[in-house]
Amino acid sequence: MSDFDLIVVGGGIVGIATARAFARAFPGFTVGVLEKEPALACHQTGRNSGVIHAGVYYAPGSLKARFCREGSADTLAFCREHGIAFDQCGKLIVATEPAELPRLADLAARARANGLAIEEMDGPELARREPHIRGVAGFLVPSSGIVDYRAVTEAMAGELTGRGGTILTGAEVAGIAETAGGVTVETTRGRFRARHLVACAGLMADRLARMCGVRADFRIVPFRGEYYRLAKRRDHIVRHLIYPVPDPALPFLGVHLTRMIGGYVTVGPNAVLAFAREGYRFGDVSLRDLAEMLAYPGFRRTIARNLRSGLGEMRNSLSRRHYLALCQRYCPELTLDDLQPYRAGVRAQAVLRDGTLLHDFLIEGTAATIHVCNAPSPAATSAMPIARHILAHACQHWGLPAPLAA
Repeated sequence: MSDFDLIVVGGGIVGIATARAFARAFPGFTVGVLEKEPALACHQTGRNSGVIHAGVYYAPGSLKARFCREGSADTLAFCREHGIAFDQCGKLIVATEPAELPRLADLAARARANGLAIEEMDGPELARREPHIRGVAGFLVPSSGIVDYRAVTEAMAGELTGRGGTILTGAEVAGIAETAGGVTVETTRGRFRARHLVACAGLMADRLARMCGVRADFRIVPFRGEYYRLAKRRDHIVRHLIYPVPDPALPFLGVHLTRMIGGYVTVGPNAVLAFAREGYRFGDVSLRDLAEMLAYPGFRRTIARNLRSGLGEMRNSLSRRHYLALCQRYCPELTLDDLQPYRAGVRAQAVLRDGTLLHDFLIEGTAATIHVCNAPSPAATSAMPIARHILAHACQHWGLPAPLAA
C-alpha cells in the first residue's frame, strides 16, 4: 500500500504550487512534499529579486511567455486573497546609449506581441519620471511588481496542509525506483511510496530525472547571482524597477535596481559560474558538481562560446568597483559606499549537449513521474500556471479524473 497518491519532490514555490493544485483538484487525494532543507523556499524561491514579471522578454508562444502573463495575474490575485503585501510599481527598461536603441525597440515589439501594455518615453521624459536615472530612451511596463515569494510559498503551503497534505522537511532524496505499481523514494527520513511523483527539484533537477530514466539530454549548470543592498540613504532613489537592455543571446536580464517589499533597494544580479550547485559564496566548491560539469560536452561548448562574457562576469564578481560600473551606466550617482552586503542566489540553468542554454521551461516525464527539468526565472511568477500544466499532463497520461479545480 502506498504512503501517498502523489509525492512532490521540492519545497520551492513550484513544488508547493503543484502539490496545492493536486490537493485542490482531487479532494481526498493524499499528497506529500519531500524537501531536503529544514524549511521551505531556501534556494531559488527565497533568494531571487522578488519581481512579479509581466512577460516582456520571452519568445511569443513560448511556455515562458504564456505562463508568465497568466502567473502575474495569478500571483496578484493570490496576494490579495491572502493579504500578502505586494507593490505593482512597474518596470522601466532603459537604453543608456544610442547603440542600444535597436534592441530596445525589438524588446518593445516583443512586449506588445506578448499582449503587454507599455509606455515608451524619450530621454527627457525618462529624466522627469526617474530623476536619478540616466538614459536616452526607455519604456515602462506598468504591470510588473514586487513581492516576497517566500511569503507566497508559505501561504500556499498553509492551503496544502489545510487540505490534508503533508510536508516533510529534512527529507533528501537518495534514490527513486519506478515500477508498474508506482514509485518508491529513498530519503534521509526513510522510504516512501506513491502512485505518482512530480519532481520540482531546481538545482538537482537533472539528477532526479536521471534516477527515473528521463531521456532528455541536459545538465544543470549553476550560475550565481550576486546582489548588493543599497545604503539606507538610497531607499527612495527610484520609483520603479530599473532594468538595462539585456543581451538577447543570454537568458540573463542584467544588473538592475529593485525596490523590495521591505522598503529598501537592491542591485543585481550578475551571472557568474558557480563552482557548486548551492555555491552562494565565491569560495564554495563541490568536487562532485565540478566533475559533472567538466565531463558534460554541453558545458564545455557553452563555456567556449561565452568565454569573454563569462570572464567579464567573473571580474565583476571579484571587484566591487567593476560591479559598480554596471550600475553607474544608468545610475551614475551611486558610489562604492552604497553597495552593502546582501544574499546571493544560484540559478539552475539547463544546458543541452550542443552547448545551448535552454531558454524555455522544460517539463518531461515517464509512466509514473513528471519532471520540471528547467524552470529558472520567471518560474516564481509562473508557479501556478506551471502547476496547472503539470496537472493537465497528469490527467492526460496518468488516467486521473477531470479535476475539480487547480
